[in-house]
Amino acid sequence: MLAFVKQRIAGWGGWPRVECAVYRPEKRRGIAEVFAEGGQPHYIARGLGRSYGDVSVNPGGGVINTTRLNRMLSFDETAGVLECESGVSLAEILEAFVPRGWFLPVTPGTKFVTVGGAIAHDVHGKNHHVDGSFGQHVDRFTLLTPTGALMSCSPVENEDVFWATVGGAGLTGIVLTATVRLQRITSAYLRVDYRRCANIDATLAAIRETDDKYQYSVAWVDCLSKGAKLGRSVLMSGDHLGAHDLPAQYGHALSIPRKFQPNVPINLPGFLLNPLFIGSFNALFYAVHPSKDGQIIDYDSYFYPLDKIQNWNRGYGKNGFSQYQATFPREGVEGLVKLLEKLSASGRASFLAVLKRMGPGSKGLLSHPIDGWTLTLDIPVKSGLAPFLHECDELVAKYGGRLYMAKDASTRADIFAAMYPRLGEFQAIKAKLDPAGKLSSRLARRCGIVEGAVDP
Repeated sequence: MLAFVKQRIAGWGGWPRVECAVYRPEKRRGIAEVFAEGGQPHYIARGLGRSYGDVSVNPGGGVINTTRLNRMLSFDETAGVLECESGVSLAEILEAFVPRGWFLPVTPGTKFVTVGGAIAHDVHGKNHHVDGSFGQHVDRFTLLTPTGALMSCSPVENEDVFWATVGGAGLTGIVLTATVRLQRITSAYLRVDYRRCANIDATLAAIRETDDKYQYSVAWVDCLSKGAKLGRSVLMSGDHLGAHDLPAQYGHALSIPRKFQPNVPINLPGFLLNPLFIGSFNALFYAVHPSKDGQIIDYDSYFYPLDKIQNWNRGYGKNGFSQYQATFPREGVEGLVKLLEKLSASGRASFLAVLKRMGPGSKGLLSHPIDGWTLTLDIPVKSGLAPFLHECDELVAKYGGRLYMAKDASTRADIFAAMYPRLGEFQAIKAKLDPAGKLSSRLARRCGIVEGAVDP
């Protein structure tokens, strides 16, 4: 039996925290050895642990840490095509290629995720309405199945496996290498226009009016505001700034200054997360961000504001938090408003929520994005949270929406099946790739994607 370490681990939300057998292979062949000799009934891959819920934890089984598979293998400077191992992080790609004039085609709100994780969750960003999700920019990947088979997958080769794996939460196999198309930039800065919106109606109207004019768009929403102020927000829309438009005082166009990174060294006391404190913070944020055009912001500050604070998740205390992301179709905007009303009335919502317009979804069988609206917010873990989230889930499902597996920690199997109508197709492909059911996770069992008892 291969060596492993018993660890209590959790997603970035810190909830739930469970004991798992953690393996950390040094090379690609080591993953096949874990499948063959690890001795656990089932396994799941885990990168940098920035998924929020229980998708990369596996009580009663094994977790395969892929972060040592972090080599960049080749780069086509003309086409901007990067081949790398799946444990390479988006942060490492940015550090290596922004100075060379290349940027990620799609990025989530943190750069501390691996390429394998970005594929497994088909991550999206502030440009989904224009550029889609991450998997749509992947040309090819090599997949190791639990049987030990190696498969080359692309939109034209093993197409069914490709689209089952993109957004498939690591349940078809483990991506070893991937080829990703980057986008050309001429500066490391963006031109961002700020627009303050008085309520949710104004916010939605502003996004509809401007979403075809910018590559990137995100609204920071005060999720505790009520009445006429419900859903008030600051909309931040931007595009990459050309080097010729960058003022000389910014220095080299493709570099940004390194900044001090504060650290949250311990879990902060839970009593700080009270509606008065959080409401005051949200009101201050709204007040200090007036409507203003043409702000020049470095890419790190625009895309990754929370990455500036090390261990920011400790701000939610030892009990952790649930990051709740619901996406509604265009015609389900009433559901979005009702969810905001429910969250505001409950007083459970935390700091500013994020609202974005989503474009058409990908071919991924379990890929989360759909053409519509997505709302994301943090909810501290307190008494009665699970029943409250189930009520939210039912509201989302009623309006044709769905929840994001990379963030979820509580959705029931019946709700999940209603939200993901192609689940049966996915299960059929997984059964062929993994006949012994070696790939599993707490989320996979809880949501009924695979068979098995629901873990506590």
